[in-house]
Amino acid sequence: MAEKQKILIVDDDTNIAELISLYLTKECFSTKIVNDGEEALEEFTSYKPDLILLDLMLPGIDGYGVCREIRKTSAVPIIMLSAKGEIFDKVLGLELGADDYMIKPFDSKELVARVKAVLRRFVNGGTAQPDAPIASTTEQDKSVSYPDLTVNLTNFSVEYCGKNLDMPPKELELLYFLASHPNQVFTREQLLDHIWGYDYIGDTRTVDVHIKRLREKIKDHESWKISTVWGIGYKFEVRK
Repeated sequence: MAEKQKILIVDDDTNIAELISLYLTKECFSTKIVNDGEEALEEFTSYKPDLILLDLMLPGIDGYGVCREIRKTSAVPIIMLSAKGEIFDKVLGLELGADDYMIKPFDSKELVARVKAVLRRFVNGGTAQPDAPIASTTEQDKSVSYPDLTVNLTNFSVEYCGKNLDMPPKELELLYFLASHPNQVFTREQLLDHIWGYDYIGDTRTVDVHIKRLREKIKDHESWKISTVWGIGYKFEVRK
């Protein structure tokens, strides 16, 4: 029998945490509940979860701080949970490396669906299926290579200028998808559909946030760059 995937639930509201645990246990997940940020960081190391459901408003270290610390060493999927619905809060969560963001109160079926979707993308290396790109690619291990850049979805690694880059799953999937379709322009809506697979939070600025983070880590190269096509979206521009 396959080992159950482990979900770490971080929420100081015990009732909500136990309800979430019940929903996920019925779907054959293994769960562990913690109630504050410090305990979350401790259990992350010992429990080794496959995904974290992370409430923002926590005593001690808040959800943003927990996410920031975890992203220093791990790309484990993180879904943020919050009663806050402001765009600023969503964008900040995404900028810190969260993979999804759900606003309380939420439907139990939607929560389970999003957990499964995020885990599926993380385990299977994304849903995007590349066309035949100009770059060097390996279909078997889902990798794409350009001068000074190799993106591999099989082991979720990025090598840039001879060094390995730490990159959250969504950023890596977005980079891989664009790089797998050189010089092809995609709208923000198309990228949301390809990478997230559903109406993420109803805001295309999600894509802008991830592009911004990619550009902070990967600078324009003489052979390629991530280009903005004003009024439309983005493309991975290859210079011949």
